[in-house]
Amino acid sequence: MTRSPHRSAAARSPEAAVPSPVRPVPGLRDFYEDPSVPVASGDARTLRQARMLADALGPAGPGHPPATVLDVGCGDGSAAATAARVLNGHRIVGVDWSQGALRRAAPRLSHVVRGELTGGGLPFASGSADAVLFSEVVEHLVDPDSALDELHRVLRPGGHLMLSTPNLAAWYNRGLLLAGVQPVFSEVSLRHIHGRPGNQVVGHLRLYTARALREFVAACGFEVVTVAGAPFHGVPRPLRPLDRLACRLPSLSSILLVHARKV
Repeated sequence: MTRSPHRSAAARSPEAAVPSPVRPVPGLRDFYEDPSVPVASGDARTLRQARMLADALGPAGPGHPPATVLDVGCGDGSAAATAARVLNGHRIVGVDWSQGALRRAAPRLSHVVRGELTGGGLPFASGSADAVLFSEVVEHLVDPDSALDELHRVLRPGGHLMLSTPNLAAWYNRGLLLAGVQPVFSEVSLRHIHGRPGNQVVGHLRLYTARALREFVAACGFEVVTVAGAPFHGVPRPLRPLDRLACRLPSLSSILLVHARKV
């Protein structure tokens, strides 16, 4: 049998029969298991949030047993360890799905538990927690609705949700958008920062304004008690006084702090 003269040179080449290796595309889990990805937030936000919760819970003591506080998405435990100084006497349990983060959190916290907001849910009975710290987590989630449903489940009636997240409408983001610059906290890639100030990729998928966050939390079965502001540790030093001043008007602040209760 004669070979077709129209057969391409590439088809006759032995190299063409060997497919190029396909690089695996890393998923979000791989991204967050990378030790170089930040898992801690600034102390200013942590302390403000912890003080809000301490005021809501009151001190532990005679006739007032310690509350069980779940720090869901505890990361390396540094934020929970800082909050523990303010929440003296209450029991803080660090929860994260990342084994690497839990290993780093274990020396800082008395209790760490592996748990996920998706799939089988958190490893806690319904109504078993008095409060949940949910600090800089919601902006990383593909399905935030199901996540808040799960937090609602594990909280007792009247239990406290302390949620914090970056503010899409922060005072400097308003100016950046007017100038056609990508807002701070927003990201278009898991590999590099494009079109905005900064150089650290942290995996933000969703961003909220104060109004949107209030409506979202209420729609998930919570009563919003208060919305407050907190500064961002990444603001350049000369601008930090202005960033602290913006906290007086949460809709302009760098970080949004929501205190809500399960209804």
